[in-house]
This record gives sequence, C-alpha cells and structure tokens, in this order.
Amino acid sequence: MNKNLVNKILITIGFLFIYRLLAYVPVPGVDTAVIASFFDSHQSDALGLFNMFSGNAVERLSIISLGIMPYITASIIMELLAATFPTLGQMKKERDGMVKYMQIIRYSTIGITIVQAVGVSVGLQSLTGPSGNSAILIDFSTFLTLSIVSMLAGTMLLMWIGEQITQSGIGNGISLIIFAGIVSAIPSAIGQAVTMVNTGAMSFITVLFILALILATVGIIIYVELGERRIPITYAKKTIMQNQNKRVMNYIPIKVNLSGVIPVIFASAILMFPMTVLSSSSNPTVQAIADFLNPNGYFFNFLTFVFVVFFAFFYASITFNAKDISDNLKRQGGFIPGIRIGDATKEFLNETASRLTFTGALYLGLVATLPFMIIKGMGVPFVFGGTAVLIVVQVALDTMRKIEAQLYMSKYETLSAVGL
Repeated sequence: MNKNLVNKILITIGFLFIYRLLAYVPVPGVDTAVIASFFDSHQSDALGLFNMFSGNAVERLSIISLGIMPYITASIIMELLAATFPTLGQMKKERDGMVKYMQIIRYSTIGITIVQAVGVSVGLQSLTGPSGNSAILIDFSTFLTLSIVSMLAGTMLLMWIGEQITQSGIGNGISLIIFAGIVSAIPSAIGQAVTMVNTGAMSFITVLFILALILATVGIIIYVELGERRIPITYAKKTIMQNQNKRVMNYIPIKVNLSGVIPVIFASAILMFPMTVLSSSSNPTVQAIADFLNPNGYFFNFLTFVFVVFFAFFYASITFNAKDISDNLKRQGGFIPGIRIGDATKEFLNETASRLTFTGALYLGLVATLPFMIIKGMGVPFVFGGTAVLIVVQVALDTMRKIEAQLYMSKYETLSAVGL
C-alpha cells in the first residue's frame, strides 16, 4: 500500500480517536450519575436517538454533547439560502467566495451551538436524580457560562477535526464523525440485547429477526448504492492512435441515489434541533409537543420520510448539473446517440436524473423509517434503526471508494514516474 495513503488512514484514525476521547470529557459542574440515570429511562425516545448520533456523549454531558449537528444545521440553512438567492449561489462557486461562504457557516454554527447549549442548561436546572439530588452541582449562572463555553469549544473542535480529516485524511470528515459515533454504540446495543435475552425480557427468536432485518437492510443499501444508469456517449472527433477514424464509445454514469447519505443526515439534524430545545422546557404545552414528536410515534417517522425525500431532490439538484454536462459534451465533440446536442441533451439528462432521484428518494425514506417502525412495533427498545444502518453503510462504501481511488492514483503516479 502507498505510504501517502497509509499516512492518511493513520491521520483519520488518530483524529477519530481524539473525537472518542472528547466524548468522555464532561461539562464542569454536573453530576454525571444523575444524567446517566435520566437517559436510562429515555433510550427509545428523541433523547435516545440524539444520544446515539453523538456516540453516547449526551448521557455523559460531554463537551461534545451537541455533536456536529449545529454545523450540519448551519450548512443546511446556507444551502437553502444559496439555492434561493443567486448572489449567494455565485459566491459558493467562486474560490474566494467559497472561503467567505464557509466563514458564514462557521459563524452560524457558533450561534446555533449557543442556543442549544442554553436550552440544555435550562433543562438540566430542573433535572433531579432518584434520590432528589440536582444534576447541577454549582451556581446556575456560573454553570450556564461554563456549559456554553465548553459546549461551544467542543463543537468547534469537532468541526476542526472534520475539516482536518477531509483535508489531510481520507475525506468525508463530518460523515466519518457521525459514523464513529454510531458505531461506538454498537457494543452497548449488543450487550443490552444479550442482557434482555438472559433475563427473559426478549426472546432469542426476536433477536434473530432483528439481526435478519439489519442484514436485509444492509444488503438493500449496498445493492441500491452500487446501482447506476449508464448513458452511452459517442465522441465523433475522439480518435485512437492506431486508427484515426475509429469512433470511441463511452458513457455517463448516473447513480440511483445521487445525493448519498446527506439527506438522512440533514433530516436528522432538522428534527433534532427543535427536539433539543423542546425537551429542555417544563411547560406542559411544550412537553405535549415534544411527546407528539417522539421517535416512537408515526408522525415523527412521517416527518423523517418527508424531509429525507425533500433533501434527496434538493441535494441531487445541486450535485447534478445537466447543463454543465451538456456543454462539456458539446465542447468535446460528444453526443448521446439519438439525442440532439444542446438543450435536448440537457432535458434528457434532467429527465433521467429526476426519475432516478425519485426512486432513490423513496428508497432513502423507506430505509430511514421502515426498519425502525418494524422493530418498535415489536415492542423492542432497540435504537439502532434504519437511519443508523443507512449512514454506517453509505459512509463505509464511500470511504472504500475513496481509498480505492487513491490506490489507483498512486499506481498512475508510479507508472508516470518510470516513464510507462
């Protein structure tokens, strides 16, 4: 294996190890035992879902309790604004403008993190343990300041770690952070299942059914993620050295799921932000709304499905630009057999991408909601649902592709260096 690639893998592993260490650094002034006992009774609701995505950092009230979700929420807002306002969209395309664009996202992340940190701190003020002891061990005003500063520092550290993995490591830093958080919860989920089987709370057949459901979900995800529509391209002016008149056939690959794992992460971030704020309130009306948005309910899963489908179409429209592809084909002397060059090619590509995106969006929505609802319908407190499996498998596949691409690149560099 290429030494440069090994270094990138080691850098990625090192930063992920630092991320996992930060999950065990609590916010100053809290009784972690009280918070842990509280989360023991909320493993299957919104807080349990939020805890899973943070790698169990929430139940320890770690400095990275808010995870990378504030950054993702800020990115969603900026993507929506860039799609709405052409000036902001043009800024994103320019090199210098992209620097300003990322700065706006970082500043927005700071604001969202502060709001969420205040919400969590206010919620902890009324939290007590089984023996009546408070979760906050110091003066509330002092704790509020400490929690805002520590959580803000934790989120900024995660954002920096994600950028370092993207630039110096394998890539996909933000996705890998979420991936590591979910994977870290697998041993505890297995231990919980074993305990329930031993105590008779859950039958062994149920465990086998859950395992079969997860394996089937993984198989479906891999099958769809590798699926693509190959549109044939003919380059009339492209020649081969041995035969100047030979026509060369190529193709444009369009994936069934053009948007990847982004819609699921965006949908989770959008739903977790209000749940974090609502869960911190003691108002009966607000609590009723929070209960209505419980992940165990059908309405929450309906919202998840809608948001996933929406972001699948939204992100696919950003990543797939039929006009640019059509213009590039025209400049290179290429065309799709049976399709006129220019607007007809653009319309054909848009129509093909839209049909594939519709199928991919339905697939993402069903995988994100259906396994979770099936498992909950069986009465099993099992948090590791379709959303988590989808993120884990997609990030793993994308990471493998990046490693494979870098291996091929190192081979090409070696061949060019020896003059072959």
